[in-house]
Amino acid sequence: MSQLRTIQEINEKIAKGQVVVATAEEVISLVEKQGVEKTARQVDVVTTGTFGPMCSSGAFLNLGHTTPRMRMSKVSLNGVSAYAGIAAVDVYIGATEIPETDPANSDFPGAFNYGGAHVIEDLVAGKQVFLQATSYGTDCYPRQKLEKYITLADVNEAYLFNPRNCYQNYNVAVNLSDRTIYTYMGILKPNLGNANYCSAGQLSPLLNDPLYRTIGVGTKIFLGGGIGYVAWQGTQHNPNVARTENGVPRGGAGTLALIGDLKQMTTKYLRGVSFLGYGVSMQVGVGIPIPILDEQMLRHTAVTDAEIKAQIVDYSEAYPQGTGGSLGEVSYAELKSGKIIVQGKEVPTAPLSSYPKAREIAELLKAWILKGDFALTEPVAPLPTVEFPVKFEDQAK
Repeated sequence: MSQLRTIQEINEKIAKGQVVVATAEEVISLVEKQGVEKTARQVDVVTTGTFGPMCSSGAFLNLGHTTPRMRMSKVSLNGVSAYAGIAAVDVYIGATEIPETDPANSDFPGAFNYGGAHVIEDLVAGKQVFLQATSYGTDCYPRQKLEKYITLADVNEAYLFNPRNCYQNYNVAVNLSDRTIYTYMGILKPNLGNANYCSAGQLSPLLNDPLYRTIGVGTKIFLGGGIGYVAWQGTQHNPNVARTENGVPRGGAGTLALIGDLKQMTTKYLRGVSFLGYGVSMQVGVGIPIPILDEQMLRHTAVTDAEIKAQIVDYSEAYPQGTGGSLGEVSYAELKSGKIIVQGKEVPTAPLSSYPKAREIAELLKAWILKGDFALTEPVAPLPTVEFPVKFEDQAK
């Protein structure tokens, strides 16, 4: 496949105000109207977006030195514990952490009204957060207790760090049992009462670059309303899954570890969420630009919901027991229609991720690029990938 353009050439066009950008949704229509070859020569960048819950999220905070100095060994923010085993005033607060006073699921199903993700959201919103810290005291760090209100502006450095985000496809969750169950995929009604899914489908970043050709370590992205970067492959990154002929994984595959300045972010694209009977998570907005280097890249970005398949999984037995197995395969077009057929039964569907928000993020990133406020980066290292094609039957062995 001959190269049409380089990232450097695209950046030169951005600087001159000559770049042509389309969202992943818009490029589908362009390809339908004028074909792959003409569209590939016309469009320089395709923007993607997603806005969904990701438990593997959190923030590093440097709280600043006190007078006298203190080596904080136990820290809480609004009653939520933060991990302090890093350095004197560095902490990491995880999105799923809850206060010790939270009854959790002892009064089932627990409400989980507040946790680490909500603390992060409060900081981004400019609210005061109550900091409590204790220490055993040392010669160089004599202070042993601190209680004060802080805001994000008071913190030296604050950056969102998500060990796992942008899941490349995911399960469709159903419940085969005769009781209601409460999961990170939401409330699942008994006897196939509903089916929940979580992906922006044709707008989702890694589904538009399924073989990780342009997304790698160092890729500049939209994160939570500000600028972020791909730091590494995400935890549970697994490219070795069944794929379609176009390279699209037919189940959960790649993931990204993401980092960005929390002080640039907004609660419009970064929110704490509570899952009844499960816990706390964080809704994170991510947008990634895909440079159209050649026609193959354009074909990948023109993928439609009808071409993206997901596996239906029972969350009452197969998932929690780790026994695996799929109850069937459906397309995102079917999921977004509001109903699918599982074991001969019509089952209503609902998304945990927001497609309108994903579209909004892709449009906003497009506007940044067109305005010249966002240039593309060359990845400094690729993500672990797999030789293509991978056959579905190979993965079942």
